[in-house]
Amino acid sequence: QVQLVESGGGLVQAGDSLKLSCAASGRIFSSYAMGWFRQALGKERDFVAACTWTKDSYYADSVKGRFTISRDNAKNTVYLQMNSLRPEDTAVYYCGFQYGNAYYRERSKYAYWGQGTQVTVSS
Repeated sequence: QVQLVESGGGLVQAGDSLKLSCAASGRIFSSYAMGWFRQALGKERDFVAACTWTKDSYYADSVKGRFTISRDNAKNTVYLQMNSLRPEDTAVYYCGFQYGNAYYRERSKYAYWGQGTQVTVSS
């Protein structure tokens, strides 16, 4: 089992920045990819960004140029730096974990999930 704990969410104004963290613990015995997804009220959980073990990163078009995913493999932690936040970024943000070095946009590919952290952007 792998446990994921997200942190760093909050209430901000449009144009502000936030940095989310997701720390993994438990049975981590090989390379793995981590991804960020978000779920707005009444909507599905959508892909935001992903980072492979070798630190290649991928983004949804809606956040490209504003969000940056990074990771510290020594700390088993992935980060999501969110700049120029917009009201439409308001959602619960979840991190996902999957063994291997591929990256995935599909939430079904991730074996483990955190509990989520709320990000609210006011206009």
